[in-house]
Amino acid sequence: MVLQESDSELEAGDPAPDFELEGADGETYALEDFADREALLVVFTCNHCPYAQAKFDLLNELAAEYDDVAVVGINPNDAEEYPDDSLERMREYVADGRIQYDAYLRDERQTVARAYGAVCTPDPFLFRWDDDTGRFRLAYHGRLDDALNPDDEPTRFHVREAIDAVLAGDSVDLEWQPSQGCSIKWTDD
Repeated sequence: MVLQESDSELEAGDPAPDFELEGADGETYALEDFADREALLVVFTCNHCPYAQAKFDLLNELAAEYDDVAVVGINPNDAEEYPDDSLERMREYVADGRIQYDAYLRDERQTVARAYGAVCTPDPFLFRWDDDTGRFRLAYHGRLDDALNPDDEPTRFHVREAIDAVLAGDSVDLEWQPSQGCSIKWTDD
């Protein structure tokens, strides 16, 4: 396990990079499939990382609580080296209820993680829908909460503050502190 901090090149207001990925439910999802929502929370995550596992419950709660926000997990890890991150195992996590996001997608070729500049799991990106451009635009990239280690109990939920601001039509008035977790397991290029 290599601890890594998020450091994307996406900046506030940048459009969400497009994607088309297979979901753990067997469906294929594209960015535009979530255009009926006011906000989109894309979290690069995985099954095996203890930092990612520690955020499963929070992400499940967000997916259940916010009807106007799509919570989308994307697993980009090399499943050959890390079989727990295979699509088959992702399906098991969804089937047994450990993962209850709006969608849990497999980035087999890792192109989406690279397009977003994701580097760790979890690495969350919150986008707001922009009616003027018909695109999701980055509103927040940073920590989900202030529990930086898997065994820590959070006292502040940065992502909830960011979501509430977006849904209220306000700017996200949070310092973008990097998320931290296991490094994404890149395939050998």
